[in-house]
Amino acid sequence: MINLIEKYKGFIFDLDGTIYRGTHLIPDADKTVNHLKKLGKKVIFISNKTTGSVKDYYQFLSGNGLEVTQEEIVNSTIVTKKYLKENFIGASFFAIGEKIFIDEIKSAGLNYSEDPADINILVVTLDRTLNYEKLEIAARALEKGARFFAANIDDTCPVDDGEVLDAGATISALEKRTHKKLELHFGKPSNFMFEEIRTRIQTNPSSLLLVGDRLETDIAMGNKFGIDTALVDTGVRYFPNGLNGITPTYHINSVFDLLNHKA
Repeated sequence: MINLIEKYKGFIFDLDGTIYRGTHLIPDADKTVNHLKKLGKKVIFISNKTTGSVKDYYQFLSGNGLEVTQEEIVNSTIVTKKYLKENFIGASFFAIGEKIFIDEIKSAGLNYSEDPADINILVVTLDRTLNYEKLEIAARALEKGARFFAANIDDTCPVDDGEVLDAGATISALEKRTHKKLELHFGKPSNFMFEEIRTRIQTNPSSLLLVGDRLETDIAMGNKFGIDTALVDTGVRYFPNGLNGITPTYHINSVFDLLNHKA
């Protein structure tokens, strides 16, 4: 038997709950990542979280001792922005999301609107300022024919002292309120996110290991695209018997265990 780090050429790391939780690095995550980089392994970091920019993530990781580049970081904002820029430039949108996300979508050439009659596209993501008014603007836009997209579908997001509601809960509320179904989402485990990862890491999926804390996004994406996975216990709660047949290749305590776990 060989160590996991010897078996795989590249490693895909989820960020929230895997490399850090809230504002704190997972113990020895920096040592793990830096050791992989020293060995010449390809590394990429992915996140469904949209409340920070890729630059923010880079500054946080590098500031905590991880040897990373901005090009090795992908979040669902980047993937969403790319799709909208290619297909809906000039359209009006409304987002249940925070200012940093809205500004990114505006920079892609779309126009922000809070008038339901004027909104062509609704995009849902994590919004810690969510209120009833935003929900009603979104619902009325959908009722008037707006497209229904999401940057991510996570039900919760891990924070220092637990979890907070994420986009999945908002999507469910809007689906029940309007009887409209979500059309597309751009984060894990979508084809859109996978294509962005593949473009950047350029390694055969069979030679990659995806490490994450969430079955329905991280592990599901690995299962969907033929990538081996490692589930960590440092993020959200999980179902030990799997979820709808979603099971990891390996189950480890934290990313630090990669250095000693046998394949």
